Amino acid sequence: MNIYDFTVQRRDGAEVKLADYRGKVLLIVNTATGCGFTPQYNDLQKLYEEHQKDGLEILDFPCNQFGEQAPGSNEEIHSFCAMRYKITFPQFAKVDVNGENAIPLYQYLVANTKFEGFKGVGGFVMSQVLKHKDKDFKNNSKIKWNFTKFLISRDGEIIARFEPTVSMKDVRKKIESVL
Repeated sequence: MNIYDFTVQRRDGAEVKLADYRGKVLLIVNTATGCGFTPQYNDLQKLYEEHQKDGLEILDFPCNQFGEQAPGSNEEIHSFCAMRYKITFPQFAKVDVNGENAIPLYQYLVANTKFEGFKGVGGFVMSQVLKHKDKDFKNNSKIKWNFTKFLISRDGEIIARFEPTVSMKDVRKKIESVL
């Protein structure tokens, strides 16, 4: 089983087979429009502009599970991101990434990766926030917050998981190493 076995929903509800992305390097991201990490959209769009021609696709899955920071409909979220951050990469329907309503794609991503801690400037703050919500957060692989990223190889295998506090420079470096 790999990423290509899953189907997801576009913003308009139509189904998309991830097998349509076979041969591409994918960065799968759960996002939110009202989060402290939302400015990462700038870095994501820049990466996309520079490397789409090399086979990079960024797949954006808005999620309202963390602090209710992705309110609004799929179209409202997309309009905000397109106007504010000028995103041009695919943005899918709002999803759950944890819990009983998590979409199968995210169930697979969580089951096949480990949380390796928060890094970077915001790491300490995120650890403090999560410690109060989930005392066992360090020992489970659930998605911890918005802008968790998964790097997927051209053959559909998970290469890396990046927590939202990982520097976008480090994310870029890893992506460029596999392109």
